[in-house]
Amino acid sequence: MFVVIYGMACCFLSMGSSYYSGTISTMEKRFSIPNKVTGIIGVGSEISTVLCSASLSYYASRGHRPRWIALGFLIIILFCILMLTSHFFYGPGEEALRLTEEYGSSEFVNTILNSTQKDDSLCHKKDSNCIEDTSDYKPIILFFIAQFIGGIGCSFIYAPGLSYMDDNLSKANSPRMLSFSTFLRMLGPAMGFSMASFCLSLYIDPFKKPLITPEDPRWMGAWWLGWFPMIFILLIAAFFVGIFPKETPKARVRRLKAADKGEMDAAIGDPSFQDMFDSLKRLASNKVYVYYALGSIFYCYSYMPYWSFTSKYMEIQFRQSASTSTLAMGTWPFGFSAAGVLIAGFIISKYKPSARTMAAWNFVLDYIRVAALICYALVGCDEGDRANLLTIIPSGDSCSASCDCEFVYYAPVCSSENVTYISACHAGCTEKGLDDLGRTIYTGCKCLGSFLNQTLISNETSLVSQSPSVVDGACPVNCDQQFLIFLAVMYLLRFVSATGSSSNQLLALRCVSTKDKTFSMGFSTMMLTVLVYIPGPIISGWMWDSYCLVWGKTCGVEGNCWIYDSRSLRFTINLVSAFLIFLASFFNFGIWYYAKDVKIFDEEETSATRCQDEVLDLKDKPNPTNADKQVD
Repeated sequence: MFVVIYGMACCFLSMGSSYYSGTISTMEKRFSIPNKVTGIIGVGSEISTVLCSASLSYYASRGHRPRWIALGFLIIILFCILMLTSHFFYGPGEEALRLTEEYGSSEFVNTILNSTQKDDSLCHKKDSNCIEDTSDYKPIILFFIAQFIGGIGCSFIYAPGLSYMDDNLSKANSPRMLSFSTFLRMLGPAMGFSMASFCLSLYIDPFKKPLITPEDPRWMGAWWLGWFPMIFILLIAAFFVGIFPKETPKARVRRLKAADKGEMDAAIGDPSFQDMFDSLKRLASNKVYVYYALGSIFYCYSYMPYWSFTSKYMEIQFRQSASTSTLAMGTWPFGFSAAGVLIAGFIISKYKPSARTMAAWNFVLDYIRVAALICYALVGCDEGDRANLLTIIPSGDSCSASCDCEFVYYAPVCSSENVTYISACHAGCTEKGLDDLGRTIYTGCKCLGSFLNQTLISNETSLVSQSPSVVDGACPVNCDQQFLIFLAVMYLLRFVSATGSSSNQLLALRCVSTKDKTFSMGFSTMMLTVLVYIPGPIISGWMWDSYCLVWGKTCGVEGNCWIYDSRSLRFTINLVSAFLIFLASFFNFGIWYYAKDVKIFDEEETSATRCQDEVLDLKDKPNPTNADKQVD
């Protein structure tokens, strides 16, 4: 019952984490947050993990672990509340409201009635003021505090929960139950990304009618809406986890028997600093644990650019909407991962492979991951890459040099030649109106002919189009085929990689003594946090920002990035990640070499032991049935 309840509770916890990841690109647009600042926000949870993980895990292992876990969920609820309140404090933002019918139509009518009024989206001489800086660091600080609090909550949940399950299960049942719990937890990201996809399909202010569609890069979805149900779901989860006992009756019997036989690992003493220091020395001399921890560092670094920005990767590389990217990231891949975990758990429980066999399979998986990441690097949308480069060429052209375009809002327009410009200003347009279909159209665009003269001259014959107008919105780019190939490779990789999840957990739990189990997990989490989770998001955010082509600008301040050099970004991220996993494979080889003495399973239980367990069960039943009496 604990496996089911705890698995579902962690499912809801990972649901909140994936919801945050699915909405982060919209949050960047709303609050003009660069990727490197987003990485700093994410570091908040890692800092609290460093401060709390090892010590809390140690003391939780000596206390009532289910109640510690319930407290962790209550702290996560506070994290959700802080994320939600930022929208009510600061609203949808002026930039989003400009694109609604309530705001936009009145602006357009005023422009028509008063032809002398200046439209900032058009080409004007360089005598206008830049856009005032509307960014505010208060919501960024609020997000950081929320992440800091969330990290404290997670420190109470994962390590105590896994060790509680492993301590209260027989070693023969642990692989199956741990796999089932992991399966339930993996349903959370699918649910979280699906909820994020639904929320992002709604406009950031659901009570207003937007003038753009979700496919428009300026679209901002209702990123804040999903935190409402998360609060109530986690509250219910905290209650049900907290009502479990400190130790199950069967586990108590096994522990007392082990103590009688002189196996002191089963007896856990009172917490003390000296005992914690002794545990640390034992872990440092455990080669399997050390190789496992070092390999995890490289492995986590390799996937750092994806954990927070996978949906954004799909938006940039394959020109998908935020809603579509989040849905593709959140539903099917985790279904494949869950299937891999269940199959691996069944195989491990049935065939009981040795620790070296499990380590060897993890070693093979590393090279499968390397091959998949190389495929990621090769699968890109050439049409989208060309569109990104074409977009920025006109901005420095002489035809728009006299226009004050540097601080114009990012508002892409499309010419009849299917060329996207950053804005009507960058296309040199001087007038605005509506065409017969009701679309916003910009005319008098002097940059169209100049741009084509420079790029489409063949055999000294100019192919200049005579069309002087552009329409609102970016030109359509078809990357669906490449997107489907990418999804197929990703889903296959998720399935294969998930088969190593159960064996990884078992190796981490079994390579240390029973009394060091919870502390070892907390300490490894703390070490990964210091070396990976704190610098990692900042480094990956810097990597993304270094390939930005068009920034949203205000007076002297850069906001979020609107257009990336997607081809260079794709090769850098994937090839660097593949190299890091290749390095991690050497540590998995070290685990294989030293894991020969690691005992994953106990000897088969004797019939007398099984009979005692059955008797213990019957004693807990107040009114045994006739069938129970026969068994007795």
